[in-house]
Amino acid sequence: MNIREYRAFFLDTLSKAYDAAEAESLFYICLEELKGWKKVDLAMNSNAELDRVELVKWNEVLTQLEQERPIQYIFGNAHFYGLEFFVDENTLIPRPETEELVEWIINENKGKKDIKILDIGTGSGCIAITLAKNLPQAKVYAIDVSKDALAKARGNAVRNEADVTFIEKDILVADSLPESFDVIVSNPPYVRNLEKQEIKNNVLQYEPHLALFVDDNDPLLFYRKIAKLGDRSLTGNGKIYFEINQYLGPQTVTMLQEEGYKNVILKKDIYGNDRMVSCDV
Repeated sequence: MNIREYRAFFLDTLSKAYDAAEAESLFYICLEELKGWKKVDLAMNSNAELDRVELVKWNEVLTQLEQERPIQYIFGNAHFYGLEFFVDENTLIPRPETEELVEWIINENKGKKDIKILDIGTGSGCIAITLAKNLPQAKVYAIDVSKDALAKARGNAVRNEADVTFIEKDILVADSLPESFDVIVSNPPYVRNLEKQEIKNNVLQYEPHLALFVDDNDPLLFYRKIAKLGDRSLTGNGKIYFEINQYLGPQTVTMLQEEGYKNVILKKDIYGNDRMVSCDV
């Protein structure tokens, strides 16, 4: 079977679980991962035959995609803010909305010297590592409750040549933070159980629920705890940045104001959803 014929088979096989554009995108990711080809290479070599070994590899990936396993987990690799990260089922897959949060922090903290930044709930380490790479004057720390996630994050720091101090800690039972910080950032669990019906199968079945979901009765649990810790650990001009549940923007703003934070700013993401908050201590 040549690559052009296999492409048609690939797209037809995935048509039950993915729309045409998404299936096409998945094909080209596989093309690059499995053959090292770009679109132009396919156009110039569309009659190239896939040998038996190649077909086995392609079919193994296709079977996993049929089961809606995220392609980032299949290849163990994800892109974020121009960097590459190892990911697996112990870490959330980095998302474009989080890139917007990181860009906000970078833009507001460029040129500041000797600042200390803490990323709470670091997962793959994408936020902390990206900040360390783009704010080289900063000392960056990262906390997570999961040993497995921290192992992946440490590997990603090495991969991207970033200097980040990683700490294993359950933030919900912490009485204090390890240092004083100028910036605290967190993308904590914020999806309520009542919102599960909105979540795609590839997320619901494969991504770590510990990093995704929060109790319906107290969806701001992590935000409130981090706000309380920040009140005691932020420097005089300190600031918190959060990624938030799109349905809980006003409630998050009110909670932070009630905790004594000033200049609370609510920002929308590229899709027009309330997605980010910043506030001053």
